[in-house]
Amino acid sequence: MLTLHYEHWPKLSKTLRVPHTSLYDNLKVTATRYPDQTAIYYYGKEITYRQLDEEVNALAGYLQQKLGVTAGEKVLLFMQNSPQFVIGYYAILRADAVVVPINPMLTASELEFYVQDCEIKTALAGQELYEKVSPLLETTSLNSLIVAAYSDYTGEEFAGELPPEAEVPASTFTKPNHYLWKDAIECGLEPSEHKAGADDLAVLPYTSGTTGLPKGCMHTNKTVQANTLGAHYWSRSTATTVHLMTLPLFHVTGMVHSMHMPIYSGSTMVIMTRWNRNTAVELIKSQECTHWVTIATMIVDFLANQNLKKEDITSLQSISGGGAALPEAVGEKLFNLSGLKFVEGYGLSETIAQTHFNPADRPKMQCLGIPSFNVDARILEPVTLKEMGPNEVGEIVVNGPQVMVGYYNRDDENRSSFIEIDGKSFFRTGDIGRYDEEGYFFMVDRVKRMINASGYKVWPTEVESYLYKHPAIQQACVVGVPDPRRGETVKAFVILNDGYEGNVSEEEIIEWAKEHMAAYKYPRFIEFRKEFPVTSSGKILWRKLQDEEKEKAGKR
Repeated sequence: MLTLHYEHWPKLSKTLRVPHTSLYDNLKVTATRYPDQTAIYYYGKEITYRQLDEEVNALAGYLQQKLGVTAGEKVLLFMQNSPQFVIGYYAILRADAVVVPINPMLTASELEFYVQDCEIKTALAGQELYEKVSPLLETTSLNSLIVAAYSDYTGEEFAGELPPEAEVPASTFTKPNHYLWKDAIECGLEPSEHKAGADDLAVLPYTSGTTGLPKGCMHTNKTVQANTLGAHYWSRSTATTVHLMTLPLFHVTGMVHSMHMPIYSGSTMVIMTRWNRNTAVELIKSQECTHWVTIATMIVDFLANQNLKKEDITSLQSISGGGAALPEAVGEKLFNLSGLKFVEGYGLSETIAQTHFNPADRPKMQCLGIPSFNVDARILEPVTLKEMGPNEVGEIVVNGPQVMVGYYNRDDENRSSFIEIDGKSFFRTGDIGRYDEEGYFFMVDRVKRMINASGYKVWPTEVESYLYKHPAIQQACVVGVPDPRRGETVKAFVILNDGYEGNVSEEEIIEWAKEHMAAYKYPRFIEFRKEFPVTSSGKILWRKLQDEEKEKAGKR
């Protein structure tokens, strides 16, 4: 086990004992300890921990008694950041069911896969996403839909700019199997005894596999608790800290660091439904936010605000995040303005966020950090699996209490994703990295073809599979290309079917892709080719195409 990093470990225990309780128990305890503490601030309205727990129980009772949700059942949570996301998530847990949080940017056709994969019968959805989820009531296992209007939870005193989704009044529905969020809460139905334990499934965040098909990462209460407590102690969060919530809660980093960890700590969550740099400044200032977990693209946009003043953000004590390295010049600008260093971390959906943290008092720029509590991280040669030493490049593999118990319904993927070393099971991250003489880890490359666009994971095989549905496209190869704003963006090389040359344009295909894929996923660039570079066996040499794009970017 690598221990070089112990010399630079913060003044904390190097190990954690994970509680044998559920995630819901964290809320129950906090609501008992701090009933009148503000749990959520949402555009002018405050919700105490007592109120939060009461609404969670009321919704859990409705799920069980009215909609027949049973222990272990998968329930879709399809919303943007909002009080209802937090309430819905914990209500599903309170009902002993399993949360399936899905990216609200997905289209109806994309969403159908998840419903079918988990045989979902009940969904909680934001009102603005209704048109995406409602068709599935007729074509899939889905038979109950609770619709939430974010405007039900806004206050009248907020002077800043509301996102459009938070302004629209609640709609009414007369169709069968449609239920209004407000009605569900006001029914006040009592849930049955909470029985979920540490080893019961709690959440299935989805990631994409080598086949391009998304796959659910099976996380128990115990695996999520490991990182909830790890984040709590590492960030030194208390009941007086105030967390600005800007990362999407369906994603594991936002889920753990902006929701689970503050609830465990008894902290206040200041929720933003949509990123808006002016609103972020206003909220940091007015709510005296102390902690902000974010991504590089938000930091870049935040610092580009000409109206930003040093005195506006003096309450901030910690700014951290991951997803993509923060450019050094941006990190320096942030430090000069706030006196804070951006503290980066590393993790995956399979590890419910972090396996590595940078020490807050000794971070390194563009660095993944050091292994977290109880994490055994190593570098292996990807083919021979030989263990590598300092500054030798190889695949990052991890063993730790936060590693998922496996992919849902993906036995083949499970067999190829785990290896045994020294009697312990290690997850193969697919990321190529190294560690230095002090035990700090750095990213070098990715084994997988994942594109990181503004912190969103884009899987080329999945994008290609959608492009192939266009009648003009014979072959498609998708790669990530450098982008000054998004870090990376999506480009598709396309070979057209006979008869389409001159009859379809690159712009037309981009517009078509826009309608069929999530906004972060569709190709920003299309390039027509007569042929692709291929191997002797006919496989497309995607890396060669990607390298060509990087060379072009370097010459600009």
